[in-house]
Amino acid sequence: MPRDIDFGERLHAQTTEYLDRLSDCVDRLPALLDEYEPGGEYGATVEEIQAIESECDGMLREITGYVTEAGPEDIGLLNTRITHNESALLELFGTVDTVANLTERIAQELQMIEPARDNDCFRGLREMADEIVGMTATLATLVDRFVDSLRHAEDSETFAEEIQSIRDAESRCDDLRNGVITTAFDDKSIEQPLLYREFAILFDELANTIEDVTDQIVIVASEEQGIATEPDTDGE
Repeated sequence: MPRDIDFGERLHAQTTEYLDRLSDCVDRLPALLDEYEPGGEYGATVEEIQAIESECDGMLREITGYVTEAGPEDIGLLNTRITHNESALLELFGTVDTVANLTERIAQELQMIEPARDNDCFRGLREMADEIVGMTATLATLVDRFVDSLRHAEDSETFAEEIQSIRDAESRCDDLRNGVITTAFDDKSIEQPLLYREFAILFDELANTIEDVTDQIVIVASEEQGIATEPDTDGE
């Protein structure tokens, strides 16, 4: 494959485009829940999520193909961090793509099951969606900066703030999940509590997947001098 720009520069550009579409996909989740009404007209948003998820799949295939098909002469000496972490980077992209997959699954299951929306359980799921949108925005910034850092072997970067932000949001999602499940079984007016339990777990799986990406970045950073993922407390 001919390469008219630096390998790392092109990989970073592809990553930025992919993350923009990933964010577009997840951003539609709160809108979907707001529009949702059993038997209502919300199918267009479901279709948008499905279409963007498919687009993300195609973009990811291009990224992984670009990385796996490249030889040492293509990657070059300036991108040694990419060479050293190729397998971990591909695994990270796969985990990021699961975010789009789970968003699509939530949309599809909402359309298939159509649970009642006028209750505290559904409102808890809506709060989880807001947290997940915020987590995804932070994730996009984090992964974009992380891939960019792999292009510059001599540069130092810290991702502690983004990682902690995602961890904090994931903890809030845990609390919201527990609240939805508890309410589903304690509130006798809630019909089919198991449905809300399953949705709460699915939303939580989405949040957990976003946090999993941070864990993968921490693993790579532990082997790379100059990439920090924890706050620097030495100067305090």
